Amino acid sequence: MKIHTLIAAIIATLLICAGTVWAHPHILDLSKGQEIVPADFIADLHGADVVFIGELHDHEGHHRMQLEIIRALRENGRPLAIGLEMFQNEYQDALDKWTSAEMTESSFLQVYHQNWSFWPLYRPIFMYAREQGIPLIALNIPREITRQVAREGFASLDPKQLHGMDLTGFACIIDPTYKQFIRRALGLHGRADDDSFSYFCEAQLLWDAAMANNLVAFLKKKPNHTLVVLAGSGHSWKYGIPAQLESLAEFDYRVVLPEVRGRIDRGNASVAEADYLWLDFGEEGWQIWE
Repeated sequence: MKIHTLIAAIIATLLICAGTVWAHPHILDLSKGQEIVPADFIADLHGADVVFIGELHDHEGHHRMQLEIIRALRENGRPLAIGLEMFQNEYQDALDKWTSAEMTESSFLQVYHQNWSFWPLYRPIFMYAREQGIPLIALNIPREITRQVAREGFASLDPKQLHGMDLTGFACIIDPTYKQFIRRALGLHGRADDDSFSYFCEAQLLWDAAMANNLVAFLKKKPNHTLVVLAGSGHSWKYGIPAQLESLAEFDYRVVLPEVRGRIDRGNASVAEADYLWLDFGEEGWQIWE
């Protein structure tokens, strides 16, 4: 018994050490309902035109995950670009100057803070894009447009405000699951009466449609690129920007979402929402692979 106990202890110690050295992300393939190895995961993403990677904006682990996927795709050789929910498209020139090293970090931060926050969390991604010369693409529209729609509805917009976007048949007719998501968000923004719900729903869809239009415009100019889109999980999942993309053009895409317990997790996620779920096992769940 003592020998068996000693052997068991040695094995346990080796497993712990191995887990520390060889820790890797846990990636759930939702089409198969099982975890897959990182190499297969990256190989599949490598063949896509667009890779949506969701996030909680203030979660450091999610941004580490995004960077590791970007890095792995870059090392696989296909030209990359990074699409950003965080930037309004009128600031594209600043992003171009950043990636071409024509702006100092302090100068760029003035522009960045006009668009977004959480710089310390996003900085490694922006720095990597600059070091590698990866184009950064501003996908969003001016906030005043979505705010106007949330208050007064899509019909209140002047066509000039849409800058030529293809919004044929635009209406708040959505899947019940997405409607439930919209209603949860609406609880933070106003009363759940018919008008406020309809207007907020239109604002969300306009947000997604605008980003889809902008990414299509980029891919038509650069058809040999994979566009990695960084956006909140509520925009990245298949009911968000991907659904709007499908209405505009035929591009092959994948959706990767981080597990967020109680929202989208291994117990309730389905292939209708994403292709892959990056499972959260605490610190190990967000470690890089090598």
